[in-house]
Amino acid sequence: MSKNSITSTALEAPKGSSFLRRFFPVYGMVLLIVVLFIIFSISKPDTFPTLQNFRILASGNAVLFILALGVTLPMAVGKIDLSFGYGVGLWQVMALVWQMDGLDYRLVLVMILAGGAVVGVINALLIELAQVDAFIATLATGQVIYAISYAVTGGTQVIDLKNQRSESFNKFGTWSIDRIPGSFIVAIVLAILMFVVLEYLPIGRYMYAVGANPRAAELMGIKRSRYIYGAMITSGMITGLAGYLLCARQLGNVQSNIGPDLLLPALTAAFIGSTTIRPGRVNPLGTVVGIFIAVIGISGLLQMFPGSFFLTPLFNGLTLVAAITIASLASRKRRNKATNKIPSGKNSGADGDKKE
Repeated sequence: MSKNSITSTALEAPKGSSFLRRFFPVYGMVLLIVVLFIIFSISKPDTFPTLQNFRILASGNAVLFILALGVTLPMAVGKIDLSFGYGVGLWQVMALVWQMDGLDYRLVLVMILAGGAVVGVINALLIELAQVDAFIATLATGQVIYAISYAVTGGTQVIDLKNQRSESFNKFGTWSIDRIPGSFIVAIVLAILMFVVLEYLPIGRYMYAVGANPRAAELMGIKRSRYIYGAMITSGMITGLAGYLLCARQLGNVQSNIGPDLLLPALTAAFIGSTTIRPGRVNPLGTVVGIFIAVIGISGLLQMFPGSFFLTPLFNGLTLVAAITIASLASRKRRNKATNKIPSGKNSGADGDKKE
């Protein structure tokens, strides 16, 4: 199967179009980042375009970055995972609780990654075996995870007053390279790995094929279930990693209701990503662009209008609506293109008679 067979051009300009018409669908969102950065830098020159602000934003949004990449994988195979917001809340709680129970922080990491994989398996079983819609299945799974989080914490904060967690574990949340936060570096490395897998390896092309047309993928010999299971399991493990890193940043103070607040921003970044770099399909580089738009936009607005905390959900909501609208228009355009390429029954019959 060629790579071109699953490449969407629904948002791209026709061949022979002007440079600007070809540029904006692919790099328009990147240009938006530059415009936002210039506007906020001019408005707040003493606080926004500073190295300190970059470090704060990179450290504070690294977990969101990782979660957005995690949710990109199920979307690549045509599914959506809503359990990750609740999963990250559970795993950041368990990362501390298990250490307070005396477990080594390295063993805790392995257990959390394994737990994330189990959640992914359950989601995949509900979607593939029980044939439950992915939206409903993962939302239900998320609620169960949320209940477990509350059962563990009793609905209150868990605080490590005796400093039972490892000092090495604390470094996961504070280490840096040349003053670049370590968790942000982890997110960048993860984005690069996902880009290589999805864009250059056969597994990535097969995942996109499954997401574009599951039935056609099966007819071409691609085992659909294998890639759906793989995407959901990997997404669950990435969620576990995000929870572990989030706990390391909390310095021994966790609560179960943190995760759901990350659900909408991560989804927004992934949906924005489907409208840029590779317009018409989710892609890691597009998700990175989506994260930068959200982080720069919200940070800049809050610096311009201090105390207006309503701007965060407002910005996330409006950008999500815009991204879904663009993606829906692209999907409709893609279907119309496919329909127009199918010959009518009469013509097909005539062609067949001529061949005979």
